[in-house]
Amino acid sequence: MHAAGYPDWLASLLARRGVTTSGEAQAFLHPSLDQLHSPHELHGMKAAVERLLAARSRQEKVALIGDYDVDGISGTALLQAVLKACGIETEAIIPHRKKDGYGFQTVHVERAVEKGCALVITIDCGTTSAAAATAAITLGLDVVVTDHHLPGGDMPVGILQINPRQEECKYPFDDLSGAGIALKLALAFAEACSRPIDPRLLLRIACLGTIADLVPLLGENRVIAKLGLEELERTQSTGLKALIEVSRIKPPFSTEDVGYRLGPRLNAPGRLASAEQSLELLLSRDGERSRQLALELDASNRERQSWEKQVSEEAAKLFEAEDDSPILIGWSPAWHRGVVGIAAGRLAKEWNRPVILFAVEGENAVGSGRSAAGIHLHEFLSRWRADLPRFGGHAQAIGMTVKSSDLPKWSEAWKTGAAEWLDKVRVKELEYEVELPISQINFQTFKQLQSLEPFGQGNPKPLIRTRESLRLLGSPRLFGNGHISAQAISSVDRSRIKMVGWDWQKRLSQLQGDFEALGSLDLDRYSGDIVFRLIDVRPADHSSRQTSNRS
Repeated sequence: MHAAGYPDWLASLLARRGVTTSGEAQAFLHPSLDQLHSPHELHGMKAAVERLLAARSRQEKVALIGDYDVDGISGTALLQAVLKACGIETEAIIPHRKKDGYGFQTVHVERAVEKGCALVITIDCGTTSAAAATAAITLGLDVVVTDHHLPGGDMPVGILQINPRQEECKYPFDDLSGAGIALKLALAFAEACSRPIDPRLLLRIACLGTIADLVPLLGENRVIAKLGLEELERTQSTGLKALIEVSRIKPPFSTEDVGYRLGPRLNAPGRLASAEQSLELLLSRDGERSRQLALELDASNRERQSWEKQVSEEAAKLFEAEDDSPILIGWSPAWHRGVVGIAAGRLAKEWNRPVILFAVEGENAVGSGRSAAGIHLHEFLSRWRADLPRFGGHAQAIGMTVKSSDLPKWSEAWKTGAAEWLDKVRVKELEYEVELPISQINFQTFKQLQSLEPFGQGNPKPLIRTRESLRLLGSPRLFGNGHISAQAISSVDRSRIKMVGWDWQKRLSQLQGDFEALGSLDLDRYSGDIVFRLIDVRPADHSSRQTSNRS
């Protein structure tokens, strides 16, 4: 790798991601369309395409039932656009979070019948919806399930499924998002209709679901994310352009722009009520309407943030006396079901342990959980699947519905079952990947690190340790909601570095005296400066691996 021109530290980062040869490095650093696998390798794809061709020939209407998150919305939007271009009339049915709950339901089958549909295609849901699938067959509808969640429960005979996680599927990549699978079906069908589509035109939509759903950004997902972000920069979609403007982001776009700007706005309507506005925006060709929809999504996101803040703060208070609990479980009738998952994710990161939060709604409680590193939450909870009214998800995120009266029972059972995790979650370890002198933290190094983009699950932004100790120059400047900006100087050669710390006002005491730091490199788009984003600090000459107990 060194002979190929990569500096040792970059070669080391690539090796940690399974890239050990110059050829593999070329493919990793320069994703291309030819790295995408053929959609026909997916089990069930041939039969699904043939059924769609029959629908086209018979002029049948097709119902598209997508999940209400970014993954489901983006997958529904791109599949609806392609089917329309190929001559199929569609009816999009997006579940209402409060009225319908998660996933493919019998009520959606009834709506499909009312709309005159003969075929149902699910996007990012359906793999555990045996009851809805049975209802569809009973009412004379055919069903194609496209999903990436872990299979569970026996589906009725006659249901076509496209899911790389099926035991029968030998597809070489298991980690496609729901939007990624919708992309595969769209490309295969367009080809069968002799209407081949440039995949890049669909990647700008597919990348939204791929990035926002936190699937590993390796393999095909890396190609979808990387090329999709590039296409997003030059999109002609009036809806996307309006969303980009309201989100106040500028090229070059990154996974953080999708994860923290575009994604939350697309997610917000579906979290609070219905995601129909988000779907309409992605398909809109009307400039004025697109602008109006983008502003509505922005307003919904602010409301979502308010609900999330309430749930996070109230749950944190509940957990203050549970520092020795291996899994944190909380519930309240005052919590909004649409934000318990986000709040659980925030708290799981802060407390370094799985968190499950429930919104109590009368007799039922709707819950969402997020896990900690190294803990397969879905596998852990699957031992109780038979006794849970509704349950699904994957390793790091789950959703479920239980009887409100059973919450104390389940809380005790799960805490007892998770006791083996306690030592693992009690101490949070932060392991750096690169050690650099302050003099080397510059634009050239930043550009080399950027070659590893897009960052995400499976390819995290490299954590950097400063090789020498630092000392602050002057007092940090406070900005925003508890953030800091500061200048620091090296103890070795007096090199200087600009540092920022998000939500670091409460940690200012840790920056007194000489310290070493862990963080990542960012570009300040306003000043053009390279900044070191603080993650953690320790007194100088501390252990080479930094660990921190939650305080």
